Amino acid sequence: MKRPRLLVLASTFPARPGDGTPGFVCDLARVEATDFDTVVLVPRLRGAARSEVVDGLRVERFAYFPRRWEDLADGAIIENLRARPSRLLQVPFFVLFETLAVRRWVRRHRPDVLHVHWVVPQGVAALLAARKVPWLVTTLGGDVYALNDPVSLRLKRAVLTRAKAVTTMNRDMRDRLVALGADAGHTLVLPMGADVDGVRRGGAGVTRIPARLLFVGRLVEKKGLTVLLDALRDLPGGWSLDVAGDGPLRADLERQASGLPVTFLGQTTKDDLARLYATCEILVAPSVPAASGDQDGLPVALLEAMAAGCAVVASEIAGIDEAIVDGESGLLVAPGSQAGLTAALAALLADPDLRASYGAAASARAQDYSVEALGRRYVALLHEVVRRG
Repeated sequence: MKRPRLLVLASTFPARPGDGTPGFVCDLARVEATDFDTVVLVPRLRGAARSEVVDGLRVERFAYFPRRWEDLADGAIIENLRARPSRLLQVPFFVLFETLAVRRWVRRHRPDVLHVHWVVPQGVAALLAARKVPWLVTTLGGDVYALNDPVSLRLKRAVLTRAKAVTTMNRDMRDRLVALGADAGHTLVLPMGADVDGVRRGGAGVTRIPARLLFVGRLVEKKGLTVLLDALRDLPGGWSLDVAGDGPLRADLERQASGLPVTFLGQTTKDDLARLYATCEILVAPSVPAASGDQDGLPVALLEAMAAGCAVVASEIAGIDEAIVDGESGLLVAPGSQAGLTAALAALLADPDLRASYGAAASARAQDYSVEALGRRYVALLHEVVRRG
């Protein structure tokens, strides 16, 4: 029996396996490829092949700007624009060349369904080039919470009303999407999922270091690292913090951390991250709403750390508060609360049994968020979208 064809559109995808770029789209696409003849279409990155097959997954990359300056999609597009407004020059070219690439691959691959990651810009390209193909649209945070100018809102509404199904990371985002015009009956809370088994394999045999803290994420405003560094100034000694990730705020954050036992590791490979999760005792996710309105939906790094058995201290924002049970698998604090972070970390660092208890509960809960479990739900939803046409 001939398998249905799937075209996946995204803007975040590793240049090479395990290179440190968030791999959630890649991990999910691998599960989808078990049922669908799948092509993934993403922007070109430095060091990446224009066309390749990765673990049986076909990946095609489109150019959108002269290579010397082409960096809009290196990381998070919204934060890249905030860090260097001159990158706005790349935006119309990105949309144009992504649209042309979508049109070309719709004609070549003749997909039965599209999985569109991010309403903007991928949804806009689908709107312009693939109106006759049914879509599943997945939103991850920035495209919901930010981009609220009149033009962006009209574009988001047009994409959402055209989608056959919409998935998002938490209940708050679902409510916002429905208010924008998404069909309430076909808009679901369905996170991306984490490579739970891979994280556990990668950390096997690694010994935890007492009082080791870990932050994982892009060094941008919404991740809240500046709040965490202030909180650590008031935390009794004996601890250390590893910061895994890179981004436009790194130099400022390194200056802010001067004199603290904080190590900036830069962008970290998937294998190294697994070992870091296994080494640390507490994962800190101090997410805050950014000035642009952008905020996290449900960070995959948080789910990975839970899978590794880390106790968690995190901000009580939509999505995170659905994954972490406060007082059972971690501690939640008000976003932006320096005092709250200090108190929560002090409580956990003073009680090894409590850290172990929270870590075990987090590990058990992470199983519900595995990419295999959630991926099968995405596969079923894609089949439903094909049937509904």
